[in-house]
Amino acid sequence: MRRSAITLGAIAALAGCATNPVTGRSELALVSEAQELEIGREQYGPARQMQGGDYNVDPALTQYVDSVGQRLAAASDRELPYEFTVINDGTPNAWALPGGKIAVNRGLLSELENEAELAAVLGHEIVHAAARHGAQSLQRQQIMQGAILVAGVAAAASDTAPPGLVMGASSLAASLLNQKYGRGAELESDRYGMEYMAKAGYDPQAAVTLQEKFVKLAEGRQTGWLEGLFASHPPSEDRVAANRELAKTLPTGELGTERYVAATEQLRRDAPAYATLERGRKALKEKDTAAALAAAEEAIRIQPREAQFHALRGDVRFVQENYEDAITNYDRAAQYDDDFFYYPLQRGLAEQALGRNDAALADLQSSVELLPTTTAVKALADIHLERGDREQAVKLYRQVAGSESPAGRDAAATLVRLELAERPGEYLPARVGAGAGGEVLVEVRNPTPVAVDNVEVAIQYLDAAGQVRTLRRRLGGVLPAGETAIVSTGLGPVSDPAELQRVRAAVTAARVASQDDIRRR
Repeated sequence: MRRSAITLGAIAALAGCATNPVTGRSELALVSEAQELEIGREQYGPARQMQGGDYNVDPALTQYVDSVGQRLAAASDRELPYEFTVINDGTPNAWALPGGKIAVNRGLLSELENEAELAAVLGHEIVHAAARHGAQSLQRQQIMQGAILVAGVAAAASDTAPPGLVMGASSLAASLLNQKYGRGAELESDRYGMEYMAKAGYDPQAAVTLQEKFVKLAEGRQTGWLEGLFASHPPSEDRVAANRELAKTLPTGELGTERYVAATEQLRRDAPAYATLERGRKALKEKDTAAALAAAEEAIRIQPREAQFHALRGDVRFVQENYEDAITNYDRAAQYDDDFFYYPLQRGLAEQALGRNDAALADLQSSVELLPTTTAVKALADIHLERGDREQAVKLYRQVAGSESPAGRDAAATLVRLELAERPGEYLPARVGAGAGGEVLVEVRNPTPVAVDNVEVAIQYLDAAGQVRTLRRRLGGVLPAGETAIVSTGLGPVSDPAELQRVRAAVTAARVASQDDIRRR
């Protein structure tokens, strides 16, 4: 995807003002409507993938949520290609991307009591999209960074993506999902969301009671809520008071309790299975594979059509290095949900562990197409390297090496081992400086994740006659990862710092240190 950067100096010339379609206020518009739509269209899939994928045990539930959302959207102040989906995650949360792409977690649906409460949640998210809150957040980020991204804001803030997970263009989705709305945006979304509820025939009082419930949960420090909805939509007494006053001015409507209870019947029936899933995941994280396996089997017994339950069983077998059984379980997961990145990713890793590289490549590539992750791309690089395709392996390692994830660090170390001898100066930067007595020194830095030795530095300088001279100095011993060393050039002393500009230095040779060399250090 093409990315354009516009420096701050050009913002004044390019920035325009637009009327906010919800509030009617004039505001800065650095992200156009076309860009909003593109961002939403391109990031909706990755955002859903990284949040747990679509909930598809009961497709009728998603259709129901969409019908409620579309009813509210018809009453909104801005026409957008609104979409509403249910995410297969137990954390109580809901979110909106620019362009009207909205999602609500099954964990939140389990906590609501009627359709009007659902309308309050969706109406709130509709306003975030319609009033351009996400686009405004992007604008603020880019102004602070000194640039804005246009025509497909590709990788705006990759450092905010979950470590070890997303990379490339999908990191923008992570940035948008992690954004926190300010007090003004939350109050604005409450107000206009309640107005949309009233226009659509719902009782806006449900938004008041829902916010009251949220405040009580926040005061009780409910972990799931703090990790989900409250992280990006913090509740407050101010919001409750404002909603209460607004509700007095709006017409009453329906609650839709019976419809909501009927629509969420399957979800509520499966609630014990999902609670068991969370216990199993916790047990596996604590390396209690027996408890994790028992939880997976109990969850499958309750609801055999949930892919995540079969995947948990696969994860247990994977940890136990029983890769054949793991593959069987990931196959079953994929049978029930063939559109979630995790199942082909894990199956591909299991196939790689068994040496079935053809099958592993196909699965890992399928996973990357759904959601590019450092784990999958690093595994693809490893297979290409094992097959002797060094060029493709290096290309893939480079895509991952900038990540702080375990896969990123491993890729960076592998790149150093592959390329240090050929490109030592790129991996070990050298800087010329002066010591306390004016002697010309060279600082060699090792920012790589591996120790190096046999480091040779070439120093070029102009002699008194204006001739270019070259010295070579060798750094004694091992230079550990993340450390620096000082090399004496024998030149100087210099009295004027400007004289240092006549000296250049670069690392011209190095190798990755062996474990024996490191131990002898």
